[in-house]
Amino acid sequence: MTSTPPVSFDDVREAAARLRGVAHRTPVLTSRTLNALIGAEVFIKCENFQRIGAFKFRGAYNAAAQLPPEQLAKGIAAYSSGNHAQAAALAARELGTTAVILMPEDAPRSKLEATAGYGADIVTYDRYTQDRTALGEALAADRGLALIPPYDHPHVIAGQGTAALELFEETGALDALVVPVGGGGLIAGSATTAKALHLGIQVIGVEPEAGDDTKRSLECGERVTVPVPRTIADGQAPPTPGEITFAINQRLVDAIALVSDEEVVHAMRFAFERLKIVLEPSGASALAALMAGRVDSPPRRIGVIASGGNIDVRRFTELVRPCLTSAA
Repeated sequence: MTSTPPVSFDDVREAAARLRGVAHRTPVLTSRTLNALIGAEVFIKCENFQRIGAFKFRGAYNAAAQLPPEQLAKGIAAYSSGNHAQAAALAARELGTTAVILMPEDAPRSKLEATAGYGADIVTYDRYTQDRTALGEALAADRGLALIPPYDHPHVIAGQGTAALELFEETGALDALVVPVGGGGLIAGSATTAKALHLGIQVIGVEPEAGDDTKRSLECGERVTVPVPRTIADGQAPPTPGEITFAINQRLVDAIALVSDEEVVHAMRFAFERLKIVLEPSGASALAALMAGRVDSPPRRIGVIASGGNIDVRRFTELVRPCLTSAA
């Protein structure tokens, strides 16, 4: 007897229909230089070109659009270090309601300003001493808002899976899919899609070395909490996998690779110079794993999700300047 999975491929297809004409269908890039470096055909799904600059809009809108009208009218709440914050704020605006977003005090200024720019009311907290989940739940309950978490929600996961669906529609069958992992929503939706379409495909997640909670959890067979990661990949800083995402990823994800901040910066620079795109650290982590040889025996055709590009010019140059100096 098997239990029904919390998110099915049908859920992803329904999310794709709901997002049609609202979310961008983002491009897939290839590079002969990258192919030669890896020794495989690599297809990069550029979610840095998604609305709000990251894949998060897919899940936030899919979840908010399914709220009952009377609840939607009261508004939504979310907690996020930045990209989901912007996504929830924009989804609320698109659906004619309001959003209150809980964000860490040290969130990138560009993400704070963008979230406010979409019309959200921002409440800050200390990510190192306070529990954002408890704070977010209390905030939503106090104000009568619908809480849309950044990853641990079936509708959010289904929405995130539409990025992989679009990738496969363009590329056909792939041998492997490499996906950044934070709370696990993107890879859970991607793995649900990938395994439904191509049973033998490898799904490989990528975490920063300082935030390997999903890798440890999969190895232990239960959710593990690590200290709040101190990494440049702020979008991959949740210390514990989601309950729903972990259940999916435990069943469908084949491996987790780890990357250093230095390897992420190297991938950001490569993407800028060779692909002519800007990626934030979290958005470059999957590419970094591939370039750093963290994917064992790279298969022939590989999909990579570049999950976002929300980084301001000051922070971008601050990160890549040491790399540029050493290469001079």
